[in-house]
Amino acid sequence: MFVALLICLSLVLANVVIGVYTERKVSAFMQDRLGPMVVGKYGSLQLIADLVKLLLKEDIVPKLADKWLFLAAPCMIFVAIFAGFAVIPLGPGEYLQGSQAQIGVFYLLAIVSIDIIGVLMAGWSSNNKYSLLGAMRSVAQIVSYEIPLGLSVLCVVMVSQTLNLQEISTQQGIFSGHDNYLFGLKSLGIDVTQVGGFLTWNIFRVPFFLGVFIIFFIASLAECNRAPFDLPEAESELVGGFHTEYSGMRWALIFLSEYGMMLLVSVLGVILFLGGWNSPFPNIGSVKLATWTSGEPGSWSGAIWGFVWLLAKAYMLIFVQMWVRWTFPRLRVDQLMYLTWKVLTPFSILAVFLSAIWRMFMI
Repeated sequence: MFVALLICLSLVLANVVIGVYTERKVSAFMQDRLGPMVVGKYGSLQLIADLVKLLLKEDIVPKLADKWLFLAAPCMIFVAIFAGFAVIPLGPGEYLQGSQAQIGVFYLLAIVSIDIIGVLMAGWSSNNKYSLLGAMRSVAQIVSYEIPLGLSVLCVVMVSQTLNLQEISTQQGIFSGHDNYLFGLKSLGIDVTQVGGFLTWNIFRVPFFLGVFIIFFIASLAECNRAPFDLPEAESELVGGFHTEYSGMRWALIFLSEYGMMLLVSVLGVILFLGGWNSPFPNIGSVKLATWTSGEPGSWSGAIWGFVWLLAKAYMLIFVQMWVRWTFPRLRVDQLMYLTWKVLTPFSILAVFLSAIWRMFMI
């Protein structure tokens, strides 16, 4: 568990460097620009220059701000998000498993919700009307989108019959102790348990889970305050939102938390819907691709293979988040609320009903 914790901390820190550089390059490519090019080869040292700049900047506290709440808010946001990684299984076996909490899903959703308090603290303690407006927008948005997100997670829990993230991952591969049938239809009689690969992922085990995954992904964008749901931080309207008054490393800590949240929801989406740490390659006859690219369960080779697949899938989702940001315009507040309450929530409730039916009659 201690090894997994150190790896998670390193991941969160390294994710900012990788994420910021990648986003700059991706956005530049989509807008026919070059992006960072001068500092280092292909601008690879630009992030180091930015970090030095943030370290040298003065940590300013507004005169009329509530000092202690103002200083504590960024730390609370970061701690809430980082604590969510405690139950993430980074690979099979015990080496990179993290906490073996049987209520891992419940813990994750509960602990991450605490960042709302940090956001509200940051906006209110700044004594700035724009910061407070951004904080209020953020809280309303996150609370609203947590409903379809939570219901989409509930669908997976109902079908998997467990809150343990490691067990959910194990069920989606060749090491599963349950029988997996093609498209989840036992009537077809095609057992794909030992075939593995993408055929045993949840979006294939339960066909309507593809729609549930789309609901989860849209809600996760709102949870991260990512465009087109970046109303709390709308630079053209609010000059940065709830973190307007922050500077230096405290501003960087809020930025670090945003990219940490992107990684966390992406990893959670991979575990719930895209096979977790299992290989995407299936066994085809005598060509045992799933077996060769999974390693022995409980060994370091298996843990490393699982870690690689988990990160590869997670960064694929992060790339899609960046793609969406630079493709779609920002929603209005009324459109944002309409989407969650009148579109995503009714469909997620229907998905919960279908999951119950599927569990009762198809498994």
